[in-house]
Amino acid sequence: MLSKLIAIFWKDTIIRFSSKSELLFFLILPVVFTLLLGNFRPSGSDTDNRVPLLLVNEDNSALANNLVAALAQLESVRIVALTRSEAETAFAAKEAPALLLIPVGFEQALLTGETAVLQFSQLPNNNNGNVAAQAVQTAVNQIGQPLAAARNATVEAAARRPFATEQARTAFFNASLQMAQEIAQEIPPRVTLTQPQAANIDVNSYDPAAQSSAGQLITWVFILLLGTSAMFAFERSKGTLRRLLTTPTSKATFILGAMSSNYLQSLVQMAILIAFGMFVMGVNWGQSIPALTLLLATFGLTAVSFGVMLATFVTSTSQANNLGVMLGMSMALLGGCWWPLELFPPLTQTIVKVLPTTWAMQGLTDLALRGHGVSGILPETGALLAFAALFLAIGLWRFRFE
Repeated sequence: MLSKLIAIFWKDTIIRFSSKSELLFFLILPVVFTLLLGNFRPSGSDTDNRVPLLLVNEDNSALANNLVAALAQLESVRIVALTRSEAETAFAAKEAPALLLIPVGFEQALLTGETAVLQFSQLPNNNNGNVAAQAVQTAVNQIGQPLAAARNATVEAAARRPFATEQARTAFFNASLQMAQEIAQEIPPRVTLTQPQAANIDVNSYDPAAQSSAGQLITWVFILLLGTSAMFAFERSKGTLRRLLTTPTSKATFILGAMSSNYLQSLVQMAILIAFGMFVMGVNWGQSIPALTLLLATFGLTAVSFGVMLATFVTSTSQANNLGVMLGMSMALLGGCWWPLELFPPLTQTIVKVLPTTWAMQGLTDLALRGHGVSGILPETGALLAFAALFLAIGLWRFRFE
């Protein structure tokens, strides 16, 4: 019997990979989608997503430098300090969406109560330029509030007791300005942003790389194993299944051999994707290799059993392939493989528990993000084994050689 199983395994492997397009689903698409959905960036790449703001500081005074420092503290823009000619050339080449010029006399105008003019330019119809404009306005307000407070304090003091000399007025204004600036730095934020958390999710543990690696592994391995139905449809269309009736090979041996070949191929695919997630995406698959092995082995058994069941409902290879991709994609999507299940409505989260992809994704998430061991994933593996038993029972009951 072992020799028959090996022969069936070798035959199915040759048939499956006789077409180069099979590598598209086996390796290329899983890797591409894992990178895209995992927000992957090569090591050493620029990860600064702030809007670049060209800045020319010709005044180079204390208040001008305060304005630059206020801009540098904002999370929305990234300061690119240049000379006037360099900044104008870069802006003309659209290397940045906005340019800010602090002209000579900026501080003098502010201290004397005159209108200080900043030269700000932005690209038309550009959202990043609007972001830069709002950032400049925020920074101007930050340095303008202490100035307004110092100016009002000076006016109030002069109304109560006129200053003896202009030098005394200037000294009082400078002291008031320094005090106002110190107070402004000590003011605590009045608004705190909080985000509601779903009852069963720890937002601090969310990792897009882990979500992507686990989700795409389940998606494409599931599609591969649903392709078991296409193998049976192909054998049926060629009359191979019917000819088996004239050989000593039993139906159980043939089905076991076909399941084993597809199952072993899926184990190879899962091992590759696990290694890719670990070494390229930086995913930590947990502290328990036995737990990870148990979950993946159980998931593979469930998926290949589903493929055997699906084979009893399709009539052609093309129908099996199309239905396998459609079911694989839709069940993976609803099972939380493409986006976290916690983003779905509560009712949907309950309904999709009828899908094996939901339990597989939950198990991998428990391993990668929550550090569970074998005992922690027993509910998921138990559910997957129940699905496997149900799918295989239906497949064997409905299996026909013609």
